[in-house]
Amino acid sequence: MLIGYARVSKEDQNLELQIQALTDAGCNKIFSDKKSGAQKVRKGLEDALSHLRPGDTLIVWKLDRLGRTVKQLVDLVSKLESDGINFKSLTNGIDTTNSAGRFFFHIMASLAQMERELISERTKAGLEAGKRLGRLGGRRRLMTDGKIRSAKKLLKTGMPPREVAEDLGVSLATLYRWIPEAASVI
Repeated sequence: MLIGYARVSKEDQNLELQIQALTDAGCNKIFSDKKSGAQKVRKGLEDALSHLRPGDTLIVWKLDRLGRTVKQLVDLVSKLESDGINFKSLTNGIDTTNSAGRFFFHIMASLAQMERELISERTKAGLEAGKRLGRLGGRRRLMTDGKIRSAKKLLKTGMPPREVAEDLGVSLATLYRWIPEAASVI
């Protein structure tokens, strides 16, 4: 079975061109969305994917209608391939029902994997360089030593922990984490 998927980014955009191309390609069912490709949840795409069975083909008018990033596209097409489902992009000439189309997607998958590994390597190198400069990773501490001293003084005066936390600009949980004895002041 040929299942079509069409998408435009905004409500005021028109799906007619894509739907006509998918109809001309012989799609038995066509699903659509009027949402940005950056959106994680796209009901039309989810419905299209749920109708696909091994041996079926998902057809899109253009590759960018399916996803915004190479990683998104490669992950989705790899999942389709592992489920025995083919993929076609009409205007890009991609067709995984033939060996050239499968080869193209394997190259894309390899490039996406290399990109992920390079990002990981650069992140690790940056963290190591930061460590050598005496920086620690993660968020900056909200409770500085000065705030801890101030909190202890305010708590000793009888100020309720909630007010102390508000005055210091931290949550009550953060105050309790850094000054456990504040919980017993309640």
